[in-house]
Amino acid sequence: MAAASTSEVFNCTVDQFYSIISDYSKYSDFLSEVKSCSVVEDLGAKKRVEYNISLIKTFTYSLWMTEKPPTSITWEFAGGDLFKTSVGSWTLTDEAGKTRAEYSVEASFKTFVPGPVAKTLIQTTLPNMMSAYHKRVNELYGS
Repeated sequence: MAAASTSEVFNCTVDQFYSIISDYSKYSDFLSEVKSCSVVEDLGAKKRVEYNISLIKTFTYSLWMTEKPPTSITWEFAGGDLFKTSVGSWTLTDEAGKTRAEYSVEASFKTFVPGPVAKTLIQTTLPNMMSAYHKRVNELYGS
């Protein structure tokens, strides 16, 4: 299983950052690997979200997202053609009006992916993803 985690401070409130990470349909607007993302089942605080992503080739998978506004979203694998398992979370805390976002993910793949390759795939996409979230925060809430 490949795993990665990070903790970063974003220049917006917890509520503002939560609104970005819980607006799944907008992911393709700022996350380059996400071609589309939509809620396919809504059970209130638990939603099944389908992702169509492009990493070398196009993959589709869905995750059960459990929302606890405005401080956390956790997920677990629901189905798809890329992962065998995927679990993770966003945890948000206030730091003097800014948001500390802690992100973690663990995943295993359906097809054989050598351990070092899987680890690289998960860990190298993380800095790019965080950079995209910083840009999104600046677009929506920058001064």
